[in-house]
Amino acid sequence: MKILLIGYGKMGKELEKIVLQRGHQVAGKIDIGFEGPYPLADVAIEFTQPESAVTNLKKCIDQKIPVVCGTTGWQSQQDEIHRYCSAAGGSLFYASNFSLGVNLFFQLNEKLSQLMSRQSGYQVSIEEIHHTQKKDAPSGTAITLAEGIIKNYAEKKRWTKSDNPTPDEIVIKSIRVDPVPGTHTVSYKSSVDDLEIKHTAHSREGFALGAVLVAEWLPGKKGVLGMSDFLKF
Repeated sequence: MKILLIGYGKMGKELEKIVLQRGHQVAGKIDIGFEGPYPLADVAIEFTQPESAVTNLKKCIDQKIPVVCGTTGWQSQQDEIHRYCSAAGGSLFYASNFSLGVNLFFQLNEKLSQLMSRQSGYQVSIEEIHHTQKKDAPSGTAITLAEGIIKNYAEKKRWTKSDNPTPDEIVIKSIRVDPVPGTHTVSYKSSVDDLEIKHTAHSREGFALGAVLVAEWLPGKKGVLGMSDFLKF
């Protein structure tokens, strides 16, 4: 396969290594300042910054290149992009995290929130720690965790970064420390005990491998897809 890499920072270089290891070709490496049409490719993998992601996705959709997106922080424009992709008959795969371990963690989080929603006296919160180059806070992974809890807690309506949440809010605390690739903890605290589940990434390799596996799977499929489609949980 010819795989186009959009974004050639640390993640882009990790993706390139795995693309080549798995016997594929790099169709091109798109970085800041690139202008003009993208090179021909079977699929693109987009890991950039929130302010450039939407333009990159539209460009792929316009050129009929299936695109795998791992950039977070642009979700305020998600509905617009979904409509754009559907109208153009494009292929867009978005995930806040491509790690298999994290996606198992998402499933565990939802199951635990179902159990905890029946208990009284516990306060739920989320903490995420990333390297200082990560621009968006909270992380997309932390937001996905919060959304999984909200689905199962009738009294929880939204997440917040505030230290003084209202009863219907889940606090997400964001910490930026180098060189942490990503650590996420969901905590349930009461006056008698605490319960936590935690995922710690040791490198970017797990994220990159997951994105490449999705890129191998995506061509030939249409519409807006996600990890639930890929993993068939």
